[in-house]
Amino acid sequence: MSIFWPADARCSVEAAGDSGQGVKSMCGIAGYTRNWVTADPEILLQSMGEAMLHRGPDASGTYVDTAVALVHRRLSILDLSAQGNQPMVSHCGRYVIVFNGEIYNFWELRRELEKGGTVFRTKTDTEVLLELFAAEGADCLQKLNGMFAFAIWDKNERKLFLARDRIGKKPLYYHATGPGRLAFASEIKPLLAIPGVSRDVDTTSLCDFLKYHYVPTPKTIFQNIHKLPAGHYLTLAEGGIPEVQEYWDVHFTEAFAGSLDDAVDELLALLRDATRLRMIADVPLGAFLSGGVDSSAVVALMSAANQGPVRTCSIGFADKDHDESSYAREVARLFATEHHEYRVQEDVEATVRLLPRFFDEPFGDSSAVPTFHVSRLARQAVTVALAGDGGDEIFAGYDKYAIELKENLARRFVPRPVLRCIEALCSGKRWPLARKAGSFSGSALLEPARAFYRSNTWVDDATLANLLSEKVKRQVTGYDPAEQTIRYWQKVAGGDHVTGMQYTDLKTYLPDDILVKVDRMSMAHSLEVRAPFLDYRIIEFAASLPSQYKIRGSRQKIILKNAFARLLPTAILNRPKHGFTVPLDTWFRNELKPIAAQHLLQSEALADYFSLEQIRCLWTDHQAGTDNHGITLWGLLMFALWQREYMMAS
Repeated sequence: MSIFWPADARCSVEAAGDSGQGVKSMCGIAGYTRNWVTADPEILLQSMGEAMLHRGPDASGTYVDTAVALVHRRLSILDLSAQGNQPMVSHCGRYVIVFNGEIYNFWELRRELEKGGTVFRTKTDTEVLLELFAAEGADCLQKLNGMFAFAIWDKNERKLFLARDRIGKKPLYYHATGPGRLAFASEIKPLLAIPGVSRDVDTTSLCDFLKYHYVPTPKTIFQNIHKLPAGHYLTLAEGGIPEVQEYWDVHFTEAFAGSLDDAVDELLALLRDATRLRMIADVPLGAFLSGGVDSSAVVALMSAANQGPVRTCSIGFADKDHDESSYAREVARLFATEHHEYRVQEDVEATVRLLPRFFDEPFGDSSAVPTFHVSRLARQAVTVALAGDGGDEIFAGYDKYAIELKENLARRFVPRPVLRCIEALCSGKRWPLARKAGSFSGSALLEPARAFYRSNTWVDDATLANLLSEKVKRQVTGYDPAEQTIRYWQKVAGGDHVTGMQYTDLKTYLPDDILVKVDRMSMAHSLEVRAPFLDYRIIEFAASLPSQYKIRGSRQKIILKNAFARLLPTAILNRPKHGFTVPLDTWFRNELKPIAAQHLLQSEALADYFSLEQIRCLWTDHQAGTDNHGITLWGLLMFALWQREYMMAS
């Protein structure tokens, strides 16, 4: 092994083999400053590493000195060289890194460093990142194209540096407990392995969860554990307090001066390059394929770049209203892929029971179920899968965007007394059309940011208040979960309505829901997922375009559909947006009825946070078919299972 460790440090590495080549890897990282933890560091690091074994089953390594303790778990993607094991020490011996992710442009960065005299001992992106930081410090972040979370310990300045990629593909949590005292990890579980780390619930985060079905950054469900925001870095000097700074943001300035055709040409060039970079791997590689525009576009680009057939994986449901498998098969036939399909029809309950142990905090996006299964299916054939994540946020593809634009027109041109009258007439009505009219008019009466908050949440304020226990209500008096939406909307207040929606989703829903779901469900199966649309160059380019290039009236993803008009069938390009949804209402009356009844109706522990009487009312209403409460019941069940997994055994 060619990595040299300083004499004042103790290190251990369990190698996964040695092919003599470089290595890229998706991993799990964790560590802490030693001035507040008395446990034996090697034993504690082993426990922290084992808590995220699924993120890196191929190798493990630790670094311990008088100030810090670091652990790394590795999932090998390019070869199995022991030279790529971590923690890794810089050539000068000053810096130590643990790194989770991929730097896609690392060969380009390596060549730049070599021109300046840097000598490399490995062919890894880890070493390139480490030496780039040694040369440029935090400024190196501006040069990185990838998905990453990493920690670097500066032994000379006694300073810890943590950073997370621009859009938040890779997670990073931290716990700060006083001057100079910090712990961090890729997941929450390793932090909970540290003696003395509190599991006290943040009840404002509980409100956020019930509204959004996720806990927004920088909060977690735990009072003293936080998420490092995407596009930010954290520094901690010895004896100091953590300082968090933003290094990147997306700016929606209409700087692009060309025509739509010009924009299409530039977008295709960027997408081809982003896809090419993400296809570099020495392990089997494939793609998630739903049959929607985004995943189909990725498969089209991969097929053009690949010498052989692309491996594709999709999920189907017996419930035809939620099944997209026929569209996926159509795209698979078009590009002659090696197609794999799995139908979610058995063991739904078994899957649901597993989910909380991978998310570490309550997480209510029910599409985690098919994502879990498509990741499991993909892992049987590949180690890396490309996906279409980000297309809806970047190119305005969600149906809610078109609805919001109509609401905004009503807000501007329909007299408020008329809107109030419609809302009053439709209030309490159960007919779908009346509900839609009432919701539409009610949102049009609100100012835009609060209306978007209403569109992005799953229970109304009255239902939230009814669900909370009296104790929690007292604790959250005065708290408004809308703050998590409004603060981002206000940052782009000078832009148009589309800008407000896209920016807010890019800062909230995408990193805190979509990317969390994909990361945890893929890592549950030691699968790496790469998303070409989330290349920061594409995000910045799309943000520079006029909104009418993305959405106009009910036409959505205009530029993306124009770009792939020659590659994809019209039926795929123009079919209604479906989404990765599951039949929750049916499941709670059938497959999930036993587990839900057990954990929602028979668990007195829930009474600490919720009104059990109100839960029973929702349950009875749903079972009788009087109304559908599947989404709300799902959120409650996810909390109950999380509580049982993380709180009742602690």
